[in-house]
Amino acid sequence: MAAGAFGIGAGDGGAASDGGPGQGPSGGPQDGNGSHGDQAISEEIFRHKREKMVETQIRARGITNPALLAALSRVPRHLFVPESERGAAYEDAPASIGIGQTISQPYIVAMMTGLIDPRPEDRVLEVGTGSGYQTAILAELVREVFTIEIVEPLGRRAASLLRDLGYANVCARIGDGHLGWPEEAPFDAIVVTAAPERIPERLEAQLAVGGRLVIPVGGRDQALVLVTRAPDGFRRESVAPVRFVPMTGEAETDR
Repeated sequence: MAAGAFGIGAGDGGAASDGGPGQGPSGGPQDGNGSHGDQAISEEIFRHKREKMVETQIRARGITNPALLAALSRVPRHLFVPESERGAAYEDAPASIGIGQTISQPYIVAMMTGLIDPRPEDRVLEVGTGSGYQTAILAELVREVFTIEIVEPLGRRAASLLRDLGYANVCARIGDGHLGWPEEAPFDAIVVTAAPERIPERLEAQLAVGGRLVIPVGGRDQALVLVTRAPDGFRRESVAPVRFVPMTGEAETDR
């Protein structure tokens, strides 16, 4: 594990070593308030909201990958937003998570995940942990997730929640995602959840041949870009207009 990183595993604090996707969620953190019966009713309501989200927002828009749909059906999105926002956690919109940051619209999370074509044996870098929701979706689908967050309170809060939910195949660090995680490269895929003005060359360099990078790029006008690394270079494809928070840190010098 790299210096400055902290594992999510509930055992030895490291990443999972069984070669498969993570085993979360484990039921979520307990707040100690109310009866178990009340909590069960509440979780059942959220489960129905989650199923409706998958059917009306994801499958209805043409995303049909069974493993991805199953991951979206399992991960408790409401736990990744502030308590005051939980009633709206499954709506077709982004939500605030504080400190000027947001959790992406469910469809955007699904689309970006689908674009990297995740496989159980993959090692994936995520730039911008944020709430940890995208991290959890990835952890359901791939062998290892390495995630970087520049805003320390967000990164530590997300790491704590992911640990509570049982994701043993996540390794998190606080740092500048513009630099990537070179000591763990190459990665089979990279998912970036904040927008630089241009694609960082250092992230492209950390892709394995055949790997995919999905990243929002631009200032006021942004596009979601899919980069594929071929043996002879990089292929870039603009996928859709999007709106993400700007990438901070070293990326700001490009503006």
